[in-house]
Amino acid sequence: MRLVPAIAARAVGWVGVASPADALALLRLVEAQLGDSVEGFEVIADETLGFVLGHIPGTRSPIETRTPWHVLIEVDHADLNDPSPAERLEQALTDAFERELAIDAAIAANEAQADAFWRIRESLSESEKAQGPALQYDISVPVARMPAFMIDAAQAAQARFPGTTASSFGHLGDGNVHFHVRAPKGTSDGPAWIAAQGQAINAFVHDAVVAAGGSISAEHGIGQMKRAELGRLASPARIGALRAIKTAFDPKGIMNPGKLIPLPGEA
Repeated sequence: MRLVPAIAARAVGWVGVASPADALALLRLVEAQLGDSVEGFEVIADETLGFVLGHIPGTRSPIETRTPWHVLIEVDHADLNDPSPAERLEQALTDAFERELAIDAAIAANEAQADAFWRIRESLSESEKAQGPALQYDISVPVARMPAFMIDAAQAAQARFPGTTASSFGHLGDGNVHFHVRAPKGTSDGPAWIAAQGQAINAFVHDAVVAAGGSISAEHGIGQMKRAELGRLASPARIGALRAIKTAFDPKGIMNPGKLIPLPGEA
């Protein structure tokens, strides 16, 4: 645990890039120059951005150029005596252009624009859901492997389950990926599709995550929905360790019982 200074100012930028790999290189550049002041670094596919622009009234792309991928960056600043976060972010993006990591970019001119940039990010899940039935996964992979996972896992899922469309967006800075597999176009009965395909798609996606060295849970944990998959994928030693920790802190099993792992005597 650590205490951090209150935020005195922030800069929010939107950058068009060619690929998740370039987004990762941009992250490394920004981190090297701005350090801990990098508060947010989100990577978004252009198709997913299009879903937001078509679904959420009043939204528009922050940049003029159509690019395959997009990055949303927030830089926070606590010391008013140092250069402003906008100046520091602008310098970092200038270097990114020189290294051909950025195709186009914009820095919010005021708080209203900054909020508009973030509104796009915060509307992604809602806009994805509006495209039709889908299975959505909150997963994590090592940051260095995230770019390849975002491309390869989507292509593999679409090949394995014909007609589906897979996409992802996420917090590149910590490897958290929101991975979605949408039902074939024209699917009218979402629950029936999930009942028929859900278990197989779940296993396929989770196997890909584990193969990439990641975790099937990220922001939202295991809960009840992933409990069976945890049992399938985790080693007996890991399950035993989880049970031991649970029993040590909750010997009577009265705190949120059975939500993560079955305790002795449970099915």
